Amino acid sequence: MTQTENRTTWDETVLPFQLDRSDIRGRVARLDGTLKQVLKQHDYPADVSGLVAEAVAITALIGQSIKLRWKLSLQIRGDGPIRIIATDYYGPTEDGQPARMRAYASFDKEALEQSQAAPFQKIGKGMFAILIDQGEDMTPYQGITPLAGGSLSHCAETYFAQSEQLPTKFEIMVAETTEPGQKPHWRAGGVMLQHLPQNSAPKAAAEPVRDDGLLAAEDLLEGDESENWTRALTLLETVEATEMIGPLVTPPQLLTRLFHEEQPRVFDPQAITFGCTCGEDKVRQSLSIYSAKDIATMTTPEGRVTADCQFCGAHYDLDPKTLGFEAQ
Repeated sequence: MTQTENRTTWDETVLPFQLDRSDIRGRVARLDGTLKQVLKQHDYPADVSGLVAEAVAITALIGQSIKLRWKLSLQIRGDGPIRIIATDYYGPTEDGQPARMRAYASFDKEALEQSQAAPFQKIGKGMFAILIDQGEDMTPYQGITPLAGGSLSHCAETYFAQSEQLPTKFEIMVAETTEPGQKPHWRAGGVMLQHLPQNSAPKAAAEPVRDDGLLAAEDLLEGDESENWTRALTLLETVEATEMIGPLVTPPQLLTRLFHEEQPRVFDPQAITFGCTCGEDKVRQSLSIYSAKDIATMTTPEGRVTADCQFCGAHYDLDPKTLGFEAQ
């Protein structure tokens, strides 16, 4: 299979798999064009682009693992130069259709340029949240953990340990790549492992052993489960960036190389694409809560009300009269 065929087949996909010997399920994600679409909407510095790419990969892995009727969102908020990273994953509307993703970041450009900290540290203190919205007839779910562990991947692992009592490991790699005939662009690859519970019997509440008081995967396992988990993580640690990000090594080849003794089984991959749900109707709906005085304040000297989508950059130019208010 050629490099072009590898990319055509496996870029923009999440591949589910299971390690039968270890009672571990997982996902492999490979993203290229989706990241291009996400990042081309904005002129982000490299540190911001790298974190957005990592967040998109994490969201794709989690989103595909959930029976999602509508949307999963990841939100990172901090008090540092990088203030917000937000991602949305919309589950497929029909069988065979791709999931849609979008993302954006907000940052203080001047403070970011002055900071010498590592990219994750530039977010500062704050929170990592996962929100699941299954639609209008369902109550949204929200799980929040503090920013800790030195990476967004560690934050996601802490979320699953704290909120779901589910041992989880993320191995995410992102890089800005240069290929012949193309401009530099970001690619991302990632693996998520989760230990499957052997039975439905409730376990005693785990006690954290970390200094920060937060649960980790190893706090949730013991005996053979702990041994299986440790073995799988040891194998995962041998992965190289060129294997993870691709495109020369396909995800099935990667799983065989890493976990052949664990008897990996793969399932049908899920396609991913960039997609934004903004639209003029939604802009009008969001503006409907404002009074005539507020609308007048938003109206430009040219007599228009404008709005921009933070995710895709779409620009909306509206007549205040069509919003139900007269500009004063």
